[in-house]
Amino acid sequence: MAREMVVVLDFGGQYKQLIARRVRECNVYCEIHPYNIGLDKLREMNLKGIILTGGPNSVYGDKAVLCDKELFDLGVPVLGICYGAQLTAFLNGGEVKTAPVSEYGKTETFLDSASELFKDMTENEDGIPVRYSDNSFESPLNGGMVGGAKAVVTTWMSHTDYIAKAPEGFKITANTDNCPVAAMENSQKKIYAVQFHPEVMHTECGTIMLRNFVMNICGCACDWQMSDFVERSIKEIRDKVGNGRALCALSGGVDSSVAAVLMSKAIGKQLTCVFVDHGLLRKDEGDEVEEVFGPNGAYDLNFIRVNAQDRFYEALKGVEEPEKKRKIIGEMFIRVFEEEAKKIGAVDFLVQGTIYPDVVESGIGEGAVIKSHHNVGGLPDYVDFKEIIEPLRMLFKDEVRASGLELGIPEHLVYRQPFPGPGLGIRIIGEVTAEKVRIVQDADAIYREEIARAASSYKKEFGKNPAWLPAQYFAALTNMRSVGVMGDFRTYDYAVALRAVNTSDFMTADATDLPWEILQTVMNRIINEVKGVNRVMYDLTSKPPGTIELE
Repeated sequence: MAREMVVVLDFGGQYKQLIARRVRECNVYCEIHPYNIGLDKLREMNLKGIILTGGPNSVYGDKAVLCDKELFDLGVPVLGICYGAQLTAFLNGGEVKTAPVSEYGKTETFLDSASELFKDMTENEDGIPVRYSDNSFESPLNGGMVGGAKAVVTTWMSHTDYIAKAPEGFKITANTDNCPVAAMENSQKKIYAVQFHPEVMHTECGTIMLRNFVMNICGCACDWQMSDFVERSIKEIRDKVGNGRALCALSGGVDSSVAAVLMSKAIGKQLTCVFVDHGLLRKDEGDEVEEVFGPNGAYDLNFIRVNAQDRFYEALKGVEEPEKKRKIIGEMFIRVFEEEAKKIGAVDFLVQGTIYPDVVESGIGEGAVIKSHHNVGGLPDYVDFKEIIEPLRMLFKDEVRASGLELGIPEHLVYRQPFPGPGLGIRIIGEVTAEKVRIVQDADAIYREEIARAASSYKKEFGKNPAWLPAQYFAALTNMRSVGVMGDFRTYDYAVALRAVNTSDFMTADATDLPWEILQTVMNRIINEVKGVNRVMYDLTSKPPGTIELE
């Protein structure tokens, strides 16, 4: 039986990944597709529901991004979010206009508790009871009582246009002081629309709303499990590779490690893992990777290490633009893998640890390019392999880790610090040189050492990890040099930026509130121990608007 699926249609919204991630948290498989995928392709899927994302355009403008109106006649429940809500109104005969008052950020919203979408909202994500008004829900456009009691919650708004008139057959189910149609529905046709963003953490009870949609409205069984993914993937890999041979691009990071072990479970010695030391790794990391996956490691793998530091440095000489650096590194990786494949002989398949955020951020399909990941948007036009296998392509980071545990990979490897394929090449602003690599390697090693020391001390005293322990943290080298004083001498050296974020899915992230004494210790050690640095900064930027990596 085909796996049930909810599809997110992308209209250019910045939160599309979050929507898919929230659906998967309900144990329902979800994929993102471009808005113009076509009705025939949608009909081929075992669709249980469709979600329309936000987007930057107006439905009535010259640059309007419209889907087929027949989408709403597929007999599949539809949820429109933000632009998706306006599109739902527009295509079904409603009216969308420029709002007299735009709404951005946290907004008090009144919801009809009788709606199937807004039921069972007793408390928010922080355990605080939801406030209900004694009066029945009343919409200024409907001119009277239209539903159950008002649930008063804070939602996250981001719109300049608004639904001025709901389509015929639709009931208004939410409003704000400035937005008369903050939500609407045609429950008979199972079409729902919300002007706010239930997928972001700033919207109270947003997770409940999405769960109501996929479970109660779409009728999903909510039985998608990572164990099913692993078992199915092993079978699919065996069927695809057959008697052929595959080369796995192994970096030692979480994604490529899980991909390597999954492939090994599927095809055994038909797999060869090639680890390219491009000179952009963390301090001593090349030797650590070889220790885990090499001949004396824990896994029975064909393992090859290629030391290509000088080759990568030469290719990056004089290059400062981030996208160009990523593409150069991506192409260099492919060329090294092609050379190694020829040495091995008769290798048909290249295996990469690509994950879903890599695909989405690289702008595959209609999505905007946030940054080209070296293994997706950074690939050269020609790749000398029969096919590229990406067994983790549809998984988010935490799902990759869950898969790793299912495969029996030890927790200390599964939960190791993420490290991008381009390595320190995108943690060094501007041109990459061996000297800059040395600086950031030493600074990063000190930073990680002090975080680990402080966390270990806390756990020893209290029996648990500290609340401030980041999901990811690293040191990066800015391209800024400034004047300093060390001893009695003037210096003119680089500034190091420290980054630490809290995140579960790596699609959104907040800066970690690290204890001041840890930051002070790290700063003091870096300035004293790392030659060429006289200033240390802490990056407070969240994602969005920033990214976790600097480039």
